[in-house]
Amino acid sequence: SVAVRRDYSLSGPEAARAAERGLADAVWYSPEIDPELLAGLTRRTNGRAARDLALWLGLLVVSGVATVVLFPGWWSLVPLAVYGTLYGSSADPRWHECGHGTAFRNDRVNTIVHAIASFMLLREPTLWKWSHVRHHSDTIIVGRDPEIIQRRPPRLGRWALNLWNLEAGPRLLARTARHSVGRIAPADQSYLPPSELRRVVVEARVIVALHLGMVALSIGVWSPLPILLTTLASFHGAWLMVLLGATQHLGLGEDVLDHRVNTRTVRMSRPLRFLYLNMNFHIEHHLFPTVPYHRLPELHALIADQLPEPSRSFPAALGEALRAMWRQRSDPDHQIPGRVIPAGSQIATEVAIVVDARPVVREGRRWLDAGPIDRFATESVVRVDDGDATYALYRLADGSLRATDGICTHSRRTHLAGGLVIDGQIECPKHNGRFDIVTGVCTRPPVEHDLTVRPVEVHDGRAFIEVPGSPG
Repeated sequence: SVAVRRDYSLSGPEAARAAERGLADAVWYSPEIDPELLAGLTRRTNGRAARDLALWLGLLVVSGVATVVLFPGWWSLVPLAVYGTLYGSSADPRWHECGHGTAFRNDRVNTIVHAIASFMLLREPTLWKWSHVRHHSDTIIVGRDPEIIQRRPPRLGRWALNLWNLEAGPRLLARTARHSVGRIAPADQSYLPPSELRRVVVEARVIVALHLGMVALSIGVWSPLPILLTTLASFHGAWLMVLLGATQHLGLGEDVLDHRVNTRTVRMSRPLRFLYLNMNFHIEHHLFPTVPYHRLPELHALIADQLPEPSRSFPAALGEALRAMWRQRSDPDHQIPGRVIPAGSQIATEVAIVVDARPVVREGRRWLDAGPIDRFATESVVRVDDGDATYALYRLADGSLRATDGICTHSRRTHLAGGLVIDGQIECPKHNGRFDIVTGVCTRPPVEHDLTVRPVEVHDGRAFIEVPGSPG
């Protein structure tokens, strides 16, 4: 019998079906974890990411120089292979972590590295940032997730071609060319805010100019080296990215609201973890995307008893995924058997610090008494509930107290009190968007709508938040 192929497009019947079934922007499973321990894991520094970036760039420079020195001799293929892998594969996790804004504390550095890595991977920075936001909202939800790398039944020939980017690469370049002249497909517009369309066009024009510039330079110096070390490196160096990417979700569940069912964590060697920036801890990353890559092993240790047993090695996980794809050629509903999900809650658990508050009336206005101010640590956030309403109370680095509405304006089911206070901003724990705590203004995508701020006063050493509602 011929296997029936589902419609994985973002505008077809599966997209409508996912929305009808409550799978779009849904509430996902979250493990139990001490909110204070989680807050500690989300703290950002520049040092570790700078060290890893410097080592990666150093290896790129050394292998690139060796290629140039030995070219066109046969021995140049050895450093070229190393260079290509660092360029066309290991740029992917750098793009990923800096896109989330978790690699460096300095967000400008995150933005620069994300843009450079995007070019190395034939990606458009803004377009792919929003694509990845949707991927985290609707992970492996058919009709919603634009980053499902293998559809069912799989086409193994296409997957094999992408070991050298021969199928995806030309498609990405053609899409960038279309965007450069303002032709953005409805599928891309389904997750791109209208306010970002102009930026996508401008970025596409810059990217096209850069690639054409490399071609012109190769012609000008009469050598293939400029194009071989840039655009073509995105092709001949893509193999490791494709193999590592196969271990993330392939062979696992579709249309489920539990990352333990559709995502895989894999034990890997330290060199491979460096190249992959610990993205082998992929369940952990999807559960808590605000945790920087270098803290993921610690996060894993804290919640391992609530997760499936990790795959024992990279070859084992890859073999498992490939066998599943082979089986899905005739049985698209096949999923890897024997995957044990620990018993426990299948819905989201609270990961924010919640304080008890009581309503009081002062001068004809309604306030919530959140308690003594010495209970709130510097650069912390707590959740304060008032019936069905919820608020976030912050203590900033200067010791001042601030308050806002407690739900993210982008991910409208996410409590900001589970996020990170950094440089006077609150970062949403779902998609890493940020708001200025003092003004409520959104400062980092994907959030687009400002946050309502609430007055805070201190009386007799206690914090009070003014909230709407009748004083009676």
